[in-house]
Amino acid sequence: MSESPDTRSLVSASSQLNLTEIEAIDDKEFDIPQVDTPPTLESILNEPEEEDEPFVLEDTCLLNTENIDAHSCETSSLASSDSGDRAHLKRRRKAIETNATVHGSVLRHSTLKGVSAQIVSAAVSITVSGVIAVGTSHGLALVFDQNQALRLCLGTTATGAEYGAVSALSINRDCTRLLCGFAKGQITMWDLANGKLLRTITDAHPPGTAILHVEFTDLPTLAVCNDSGGSVFELSFRRVMGMRTCESRCLFSGSKGEVCCVEPLHAAAELKDHPITPYCLLAMASLTKILVIGLKPSLKVWMTFPYGRTDPASVPVLAWQFAAVQKAVNPVVAFCRGDTVHFLLVKKDESGTIHVIKQRQLQLSCDLISLTWLNSRTLVLMDSSEKLHVLDRPSQDELETLDLHEVQLVYNSSHFKSLATGGNVSQALALVGERACYQSVCSYAGQIFYLGTKSVHIMTLRSWRERVEHFLKQERFTEALSLAWSFHEGTAKAGLLPDPATVSSQMVEILFQYVERSLKKCPEQGKIQVLEQHFQDMVPVVVDYCLLLQRTDLLFNQIYSRLLENPVARGVFLESLEPYILSERIGCLTAPVMRDLLSYFQENGMMESVEGCLVHMDITNLDIQQVVRMCWDNQLYDAMIYVFNSGMNDYISPMEKLFQVIGPPLQEGKPLTDEQVIMGNKLLVYISCSLAGRAYPLGDIPEDLVPQVKNQVFEFLIRLHTVESTLEEEVHPYIRTLLHFDTREFLNVLALTFEDFKNDKQALEYQQRIVDILLKVMVDNSDFTPSQVGCLFTFLARQLAKPDNTLFVNRKLFDQVLEFLCSPDDDTRHTERQQVRHLLFLSEAVRLATWRTSKRPYQICEFMYEQKHLYDRIIDCYLKDPLRKEEIYNYVHNILSLPGYSPKDKQTARRKALEHVKELVRINPAKTAELVAGHFGGEVECIITALQDDYLVFQLLKNLLDPSEGPNPQAVLTLRPDLHELLVGLLCRFCPRQVTPFLQTSQHYRLEETIEITKKHDLREATSYLLEKKGDVQGAFQVLLQTLKTKLHTLTQENPELARPRSEDEDAEEADDDQTPLSVVEEALIDLIQLCHRNSHGLNQQQREALWFPLLEAMMSPQKLLKGPSAKHTSEALKELTMKVLNSMSSFIALPAIIQRILQDPVYGKGKLAEIQGLILGMLETFNYEQTLLETTTSLLNSDLHWSLAHLRKAVSRGLHPRQDHCNICLQQYKRRQESEEEIIIFSCGHLYHCQCLQRKEQGVMGKEPGLVGDGVHSWSCYKCTSRQGTRPADRVSVVGGRMRATSLAQTKVTSAYRGADTEAHGRKDLAEVTLDSQQIQAWDQLRCMYRGPSRLAILTDIGHSHSSEKAGLLNTAHPPTGSIYHSENFSLKLSPPPVVEE
Repeated sequence: MSESPDTRSLVSASSQLNLTEIEAIDDKEFDIPQVDTPPTLESILNEPEEEDEPFVLEDTCLLNTENIDAHSCETSSLASSDSGDRAHLKRRRKAIETNATVHGSVLRHSTLKGVSAQIVSAAVSITVSGVIAVGTSHGLALVFDQNQALRLCLGTTATGAEYGAVSALSINRDCTRLLCGFAKGQITMWDLANGKLLRTITDAHPPGTAILHVEFTDLPTLAVCNDSGGSVFELSFRRVMGMRTCESRCLFSGSKGEVCCVEPLHAAAELKDHPITPYCLLAMASLTKILVIGLKPSLKVWMTFPYGRTDPASVPVLAWQFAAVQKAVNPVVAFCRGDTVHFLLVKKDESGTIHVIKQRQLQLSCDLISLTWLNSRTLVLMDSSEKLHVLDRPSQDELETLDLHEVQLVYNSSHFKSLATGGNVSQALALVGERACYQSVCSYAGQIFYLGTKSVHIMTLRSWRERVEHFLKQERFTEALSLAWSFHEGTAKAGLLPDPATVSSQMVEILFQYVERSLKKCPEQGKIQVLEQHFQDMVPVVVDYCLLLQRTDLLFNQIYSRLLENPVARGVFLESLEPYILSERIGCLTAPVMRDLLSYFQENGMMESVEGCLVHMDITNLDIQQVVRMCWDNQLYDAMIYVFNSGMNDYISPMEKLFQVIGPPLQEGKPLTDEQVIMGNKLLVYISCSLAGRAYPLGDIPEDLVPQVKNQVFEFLIRLHTVESTLEEEVHPYIRTLLHFDTREFLNVLALTFEDFKNDKQALEYQQRIVDILLKVMVDNSDFTPSQVGCLFTFLARQLAKPDNTLFVNRKLFDQVLEFLCSPDDDTRHTERQQVRHLLFLSEAVRLATWRTSKRPYQICEFMYEQKHLYDRIIDCYLKDPLRKEEIYNYVHNILSLPGYSPKDKQTARRKALEHVKELVRINPAKTAELVAGHFGGEVECIITALQDDYLVFQLLKNLLDPSEGPNPQAVLTLRPDLHELLVGLLCRFCPRQVTPFLQTSQHYRLEETIEITKKHDLREATSYLLEKKGDVQGAFQVLLQTLKTKLHTLTQENPELARPRSEDEDAEEADDDQTPLSVVEEALIDLIQLCHRNSHGLNQQQREALWFPLLEAMMSPQKLLKGPSAKHTSEALKELTMKVLNSMSSFIALPAIIQRILQDPVYGKGKLAEIQGLILGMLETFNYEQTLLETTTSLLNSDLHWSLAHLRKAVSRGLHPRQDHCNICLQQYKRRQESEEEIIIFSCGHLYHCQCLQRKEQGVMGKEPGLVGDGVHSWSCYKCTSRQGTRPADRVSVVGGRMRATSLAQTKVTSAYRGADTEAHGRKDLAEVTLDSQQIQAWDQLRCMYRGPSRLAILTDIGHSHSSEKAGLLNTAHPPTGSIYHSENFSLKLSPPPVVEE
């Protein structure tokens, strides 16, 4: 079939479409007045292309406001529009924000004027794929080419009247077919080559639902659609015998969860062979989860992912993109509902298995309504306030934020509500559709299109040059340079990275522009500080980027020559060089700049800066003599030394100059000034550096000069006389001067120098010569103090103690050194002398002499034995030294564990430790046990035999076996049970209280033997524990019961006064005595009760009674023996304990059985009922109390519920009465027009407003109340009241309007709240604060006092009198009226669980 020229041009243009070149002019920016006659379509299409740069939306707030009229900076509040229901959302206009981040302006915003001029306000959907297709509310589809010329108008208004608005559009891969979905459910297919209608599909999905999405897949015969019922269908196009058909298959039913967004995976031409492409993936977003399915070769669900908890009004959005992840390109689907963006990676491994992997999510602080990929790294998100957020996906950085409020985005709410078919959609889907804009946003070839009510807008990525120039136009040179450098280094985000050489040349131009602009716009008048600040903002930036670009030639030639024109700029430039020189970023200056720098610093008194710069720079191009003179005159000694060394390779002259200053005062005995002390310290450091091969004050001496410099310094120091010596001058003046200045530090310098002498014969000769000179100068010389001579001796001892010592000193001198080190009268620097003494005693020449003469030879012997490997004798030294006995354990442990000792040495130390084990236990049993556990585990029996002392054995075993004692060695040491039993026996003798805790923590003893041990020592608690552990519960019970009976017998036979409560004075006097018999009985009873509790669960009824009833009898029997007033306190206490037994056993023994057993007991069977009356009444009181408490609590709860519901009903049924009959904002009658209905709002304070007036005051906040279903409940605040209250939060009130007449109870409760203070004054309070009435307050006060009465029943006398008069009578009989129960301080409330009755 032949194609027309228009067809060929339209199809061929699909590959050449580049909408980034489309430009727009904003009328408000250029203040263009409106025209009366709009331009015609032909004039618009024939307009020549403009050459000016397109208008960028975010630049408007950066323009110079002096040249713009006042009205041009303000825009009217234009609400975003919906295709059908345009009153669904009102937004406040916000000022356009400026992106001032380092990323600059990332997006370029343009308007498609040619398309915008022809869509007017009827556009409802858009799609782009080589051509631009716009659907209208009249059922037409307009197709534009790359020149924005209208090429096709598909459909007619008659068809539109039948099918409704075009609700969805899709263009296939080769740009030959267009699918149109309509609001009434029909789908049409058009041929884009000739505008011919190919298919009309009416039965692809259930009738009565609108088409929300229709999408072509990469297969030309396959598409998918999504309707307002939440279902998704697959459309397969066939052509059989010349007939075009369409087969529909349901992929997802809306009855299982409504889908509101579908997106097939589209692969570019270069990715058509990707292993994922043949599966024809489809992503679907329902209201609760995301689904990824494969359509080919067969339908398969690959993954489902729930959103989690989200706002029901949030819009689900998703988008596909091929992205490089871990060096492989695979599809990634991004989706969100709310403020969290999730990423799913789909890949196919080598085995052919498909994996869907969750990637790192992106958390935002706004609710999103649109998500689009700009490229594989950049996402463009739109939030509910119509702000664009450009984000970099790998780093999750937000690059830019744009406000699209003025675009007036088209929303698809009417289609989601299916208004064209009667609104037969779910409330949840209609709520999501309030902010749905799926068909208003589309992307193609790295461009994003936004459909507004009157225009079409396009967002594209700026090139790196455009982003830099965007800053330059605003004269923000620092940001421009920073952004350009990020492109140079490859760290910039969004967009392609350019060639670094190109960026470098561009940055050079920017630097020149920055300098020229700063020189031209510098302040002409004002303080010098203003000028300095002006250039301080510019110069460091220029210097920094010149150094980064390695263009010092540019910095010191062109730029510096321009700055010389301004003296302030010149000074700021020279000062700014200092930090770069100190950090060694600048190592060499040109001669003119160097001279200017030194002269400037000298003129301004910045000599410290001069010194700091000189020692970091190459000074070969300076006048050396002039610089040296300047340094000496200004006391710049570091710089002077550096100039001599670096400029002339002279290392001696600096020392001569410094000696000339500090030498004379020291020879005359005068104190040095602070300046001279500084010079002396610098001299010592300089000598140390020179002898170590390091340059002063920093760096290193060239390797070829190091030997020469060392020799020169040594020769200088050992000179007999100075160059200008006199007859009175003493020999070796330089060494003598340094010794007088600081003896210790000079000797330290020499010691450090001698450390480097290895095989250098000449250096060793210098070492011997210097030592001889030191001895000659200091020994037997009255000029030096004994402390200074002691420093010399310490220095000599260190040198002589070296293993490779080559120094020679005579015997007499060595004796002097040794006498000084061992002198007991001089305690100065004791630690240092002790260390040197130890080193010196290792010398072979003095070993024997030291042994004979030392008074405390322990440490000396240790060093000697260490050399001879006599480690057993070292152990003897530790034991004999009273100050270091505790260190023996670590020493033995180190010998036995460290690898540096031979097996023979270890065996010797082991044998010595075993010989002294008795002494080791006496010193520290815990450390001995640790040592035995670590190294003598197999010899414990031998050690115990060797101790021969039961108490020592007890201490050792206790630390060795008891886990509660220090570190637990049982993890590595397991001993025989007889040792554990031995410890139990020793514990019974020496520490009986710890027997039971030890038995509870240890598991390595034998039960029978241990029981015999505890019985032997009469430890009944421990015996009972062991019997219970053995399984003999009755035996354990009998042991404890016998203990209880014994203590009860003691209690009843002794003076009963012991059982009465003691006063505080008596407690203080007898704090150290044993416990009272009553407290002993109580402890024994508690042990028995706990035993019965632990074992009753596993016993039958007969076995339980065998435990509990003997215990009860044991407690009741002694009470018969207590008679008379003196035994009153004891009797009351025993009754209290008996009640405790009854309460405890009632959980396991039935109450009738307990009563029957009491009545049948021989003790009570022959007596009177009064003897057990107290016990029986106590059990009855428990039942009556709990029954009354339950009834009273139920009554209170019912009363509170009735009171709350009554007040709620009263609040929601109250009417509102307005104060005036006019609006409080526009002051017009509330019914302004007869022909139209207007919504009015009446607040509880009496103020009345028109809904539109209150919206203009921007006081309304729309929101979906949580927990409500259906239309949203609006929340308003009274304008007048909130204006008077200042910053007080607005009150929430109920809305009275045309659509809100019938308000449910739940809604009224949600929207009700307190009003302001001014409305409370008029007595019109919406809902009273929830408070207690007088009856409830009285009941609460009584409950607070429930623990103050003598009985549990008496507490309910006043609470339950209104519910049952019978209870009141019972209470009165149980407790005679002897006063209020609230006045008794001895009342206690005891509750017990109901008895367990076993059948």
